[in-house]
Amino acid sequence: MIPLSPGPFVRCRSTSTLLMLCWIFTGFTCTGSEHTATSTLPAAFTDLLPHFLVEPEDEYIVKNKPVTLTCRSTPATQIYFKCNGEWVHQDDHLIERTIDPATALPIMQVKIDITRQQVEKVFGLDEYWCQCVAWSTTGTQKSQKAYIRIAYLRKNFEEEPQGKEVTLDQEVLLRCHPPEGVPPPEVEWQRNEDVLDPASDPNFFVTADHNLIIKQARLADTGNYTCAAKNIVARRKSPSAAVLVYVNGGWSTWTTWSSCSAVCGRGWQKRSRSCTNPTPLNGGTSCEGQNVQKSACVATCPVDGGWSEWSKWSSCGADCAMWRSRECTQPAPSTGGKDCQGLDLQSLNCTSQECPQTASGAEDVALYVGMVAVALCLTLLLIVVVLVYRRRKEGLDADVADSSILTTGFQPMGIKPSKPENSHLLTIQPDLTSTSTSYQGTLRSRHDTVGKFSMTNGPLLDPLPNGSHTLHNGKLNADPGEFVSRLTAQGYFKTLPRDVDNTSYGTFNFLGGRLTLPNTGISLLIPPEAIPRGKIYEIYLTVQRKEDIRLPLAGCQTLLSPVVSCGPPGVVLTRPVILSMDHCSDACPENWAVRLKKQNYEGTWEDVLLMGEEHPSDPYYCQLEAETCRVFLEQMGRFALVGESLHMGAAKRLRLVLFSDAYCSTLEYNIRVYCMDDTQDVFKEVMQMERQLGGRLIDEPHLLLFKDSYHNLRLSIHDMPQAHWRSKLLAGYQEIPFYHIWNGSQRYLHCTFTLERLSLATCQLSCQLCVWQVEGEGQSFGLDFNIAKDTRAVDSEFLLMDSSATALAGPSAFQIPYLIRQKICSSLDTPCPNGADWRMLAQRLKLDRHMSFFASNASPTSVILDLWEAQHFHSGNINQLATVMADIGKQEAMIFLVSDGEC
Repeated sequence: MIPLSPGPFVRCRSTSTLLMLCWIFTGFTCTGSEHTATSTLPAAFTDLLPHFLVEPEDEYIVKNKPVTLTCRSTPATQIYFKCNGEWVHQDDHLIERTIDPATALPIMQVKIDITRQQVEKVFGLDEYWCQCVAWSTTGTQKSQKAYIRIAYLRKNFEEEPQGKEVTLDQEVLLRCHPPEGVPPPEVEWQRNEDVLDPASDPNFFVTADHNLIIKQARLADTGNYTCAAKNIVARRKSPSAAVLVYVNGGWSTWTTWSSCSAVCGRGWQKRSRSCTNPTPLNGGTSCEGQNVQKSACVATCPVDGGWSEWSKWSSCGADCAMWRSRECTQPAPSTGGKDCQGLDLQSLNCTSQECPQTASGAEDVALYVGMVAVALCLTLLLIVVVLVYRRRKEGLDADVADSSILTTGFQPMGIKPSKPENSHLLTIQPDLTSTSTSYQGTLRSRHDTVGKFSMTNGPLLDPLPNGSHTLHNGKLNADPGEFVSRLTAQGYFKTLPRDVDNTSYGTFNFLGGRLTLPNTGISLLIPPEAIPRGKIYEIYLTVQRKEDIRLPLAGCQTLLSPVVSCGPPGVVLTRPVILSMDHCSDACPENWAVRLKKQNYEGTWEDVLLMGEEHPSDPYYCQLEAETCRVFLEQMGRFALVGESLHMGAAKRLRLVLFSDAYCSTLEYNIRVYCMDDTQDVFKEVMQMERQLGGRLIDEPHLLLFKDSYHNLRLSIHDMPQAHWRSKLLAGYQEIPFYHIWNGSQRYLHCTFTLERLSLATCQLSCQLCVWQVEGEGQSFGLDFNIAKDTRAVDSEFLLMDSSATALAGPSAFQIPYLIRQKICSSLDTPCPNGADWRMLAQRLKLDRHMSFFASNASPTSVILDLWEAQHFHSGNINQLATVMADIGKQEAMIFLVSDGEC
């Protein structure tokens, strides 16, 4: 132990470590030949631990300039730095002491300098670090570690950009890997010494690994591109890479033929064209071929006209003159010949004996009176005709107005149709207020097959008067063309296509039903009690063609589903209906912001639902499955599912389908590769189109994930037997632009590969089809087939032929009998303490993520069963549902034993 003096000071002659121990154990000032410290802390602050006002921070040593680390603490009796586990000598500390005027606490600040030589002495993987330690009479505190690194930037780029020559609108990729450096250098691109800003020019895109992408090369993009890297040490620039955007020349249209060079006889005429469509630029190839064409011609010689003989003189007229004439017809002038010169008419005065004497007598007066009488008769007749026409027109308009009231199915608000007896069973109350042409009045059925629409358990409806709206024992009298025509005649349905094949319709009451569009994955479930009792609605379901509907898509948005219409939009529903349709997203919620869009009455598309942010009070709710979405609708209309990619990992599912000609009698052979959204409705359209073209499938459909990476899709054919086949394509691959696929506006995107066999005897073709996204992963498919044999028809097993009814009404549309359904709802809607209620049913059916939505409905069990019906229309097993009920402990487990007669 060091002896302590009784006075307020203690002298300690030792190393810096001993000096620190002296501070810790005594709390007094130690003095010596080299170190003298201040007095101890005031008694009021002896119980405070020091805290740091300034801690040392990470620093970079640039060249040979030392860096200064600063540490400030209060209240502190002493501060020392420790670097790489060793205490820094006291002589290397620059100490400054002050008093905080606000708190009267002592403040101590210490600085040290770190040189390049100190840092370079540290070898191995460890980095040079320093931290400060502050003491008070109560204890010690350590600051954060500050790492000191030597900054540098290598001279040579690891990868430099290379010059390129590209055509107009081509994508350009310039690579750059900057030099190694500490801290990591920042990279910027320059064109002709001007810095490029991708934010102001979206045609440029800089990737995460510092590569530059020019999405569509423009003439203005020609120049010298430089990759510049900089940090706190230096700035390096790569050698310039010259990018030349060239334009190949193209011929303009031919001018009209010039006139024949000869005026009479044989000559020549010419026409010309110029290489200006477009003009070759920046070394682009000039047009091949002739710019002038000549052709022989024969010009017909001109023929001057000649006079015919004079005619005989006419008799002497009342004016005492007679006339004669001639014509320019011997010959007539032709092919530019001159007309005849001279008079074609001559006159001569008659002699006094030959000139007749004329006088005005009674015959002229009688003639004038007769003409006036005829004019008066014609005027009276015209007045009578006009009056009769107006009276008949007024009567006709009244008849037409009355007829329209009797025959129309969709009435304007100002017209009230007559209500025959029992018509209340088929009417909709006029309580719809959201459209100018509301859906009201009596309804017609439009279906012609009994099996597609069953009403065996519903009421039997008497035929209505006049035979205009009838429903006999559940059989629907159908006229599909008239039904679609009536819908498109309404103001809201002006864009509804007259496509009966893609439209399903039926008449439904409170028992509900189902509408299905075969082979499209689109259906509409109308649950029981969704339609108010006493009402019967005529409902339709149709899928719109993408070329008919243009959705406003912005940014990274893309269409994920077909555009589906159901309605009429204004009908009143007491429960939501369920619309099912396919989607083509990769089903990763973290990759997408999925929105449900609806077209309003003005034709504007608006967002009505953002997936993941639904509210129980919203009129729409969506369940997104792997390939299908189920949308709960309280209001019908026109809907589409739109996705916005949140990052470049988002992908759409594409279906690749290969077709060829069914029969090939020439040397040329075409293979068509369709790249379409992976939804059944698009697949159905392509199959129907190829059936009309006489095509055939040559391979089963393949799936491809198309990422939001701004890169195009490339397709190529390889490994053909060169002895028998060759490709007629000039390029090594074909390319579909990224935006054509991503925006989804073009429905039948495909590439055609034209191959040529060297002999008609060659029938076997084997090759490899490669499909890949630029700078991304791809797939390769092997093809091996006989072109002479139609081995796989268009309507093969790859197109699932759905022969089910398009419209089902009443109990036949559901798997669960109506009475059993009511028993299940009354049993599970009431909460149970042990959880054996609708909540357990949702968990067993793996629908527990929608608990809040189910709870917001008056009957949660009913909504769960509706969703189960929508999911298991084709593959539902009611025995499995009975097993779930048995696990819950409900007697409705015997649901599958209940006969239809009991329901």
